[in-house]
Amino acid sequence: MVEHEAFISAVALPPDGEEQRIGYPWELPVVRALAAQPLKLHRGLTYLVGPNGSGKSTLLEAIATAAGMNPEGGSSNYRFATRESHSSLGAAVRLHRGARRPRTDFFLRAESLFTAATYLERLPDHPLTPYGDRSLHEQSHGESFLAILLHRFGANGLYMLDEPEAALSTQNCLTFLARAHQLLEEGSQLIVATHSPLILGYPDALIYECNEEGLQTIAYDDAEPVRLTRSFLDAPERFLRELLD
Repeated sequence: MVEHEAFISAVALPPDGEEQRIGYPWELPVVRALAAQPLKLHRGLTYLVGPNGSGKSTLLEAIATAAGMNPEGGSSNYRFATRESHSSLGAAVRLHRGARRPRTDFFLRAESLFTAATYLERLPDHPLTPYGDRSLHEQSHGESFLAILLHRFGANGLYMLDEPEAALSTQNCLTFLARAHQLLEEGSQLIVATHSPLILGYPDALIYECNEEGLQTIAYDDAEPVRLTRSFLDAPERFLRELLD
């Protein structure tokens, strides 16, 4: 991979206002770990993995918000909110930025893509070319997600994706890897929260596991989605017998 300076090299949580940091999301181990030590990001691709409720999506949302992107998804130019459900973490974290600035950005959330597409269509004279020349509402969930990835994302961009596998077929998870490689070669930086062993498979990436201990760097083979999927595929009958008995 061609080496470029990271747009964001690290994410930190300064101690200011600690007396007000009570309840969610401050009690999450991943947030406490961030308060203890800045999270270093890969200049290319950084993954966040962990079980439901571990805080990986909360952390990703906070980074996107601190970078100026809409917490419900979209670029830094998107301004919509259907429900003020995002945490206050985004206002508290500080980004260590490099001298290089992204040409474009996007926070892609499978859960709120419909709302983002509706917002886009309500803009006067909104262009469809960056989205595949078709309304996102005229495509399936997976097709619209892929259209943004293939057509809206471009060189020298800062992109954050929250569980992209929720919208993508198995084949298109592999398409994601190919497209991610192109974007990285063109100077982009990606941060991805995922449960998918396929999405997680890009080489030369930094993987953080969000768990009860906080944040830990792990190898691909040690990531829970990879270990559990391999174990199941190696012996599905045994796995199902233990689960269903």
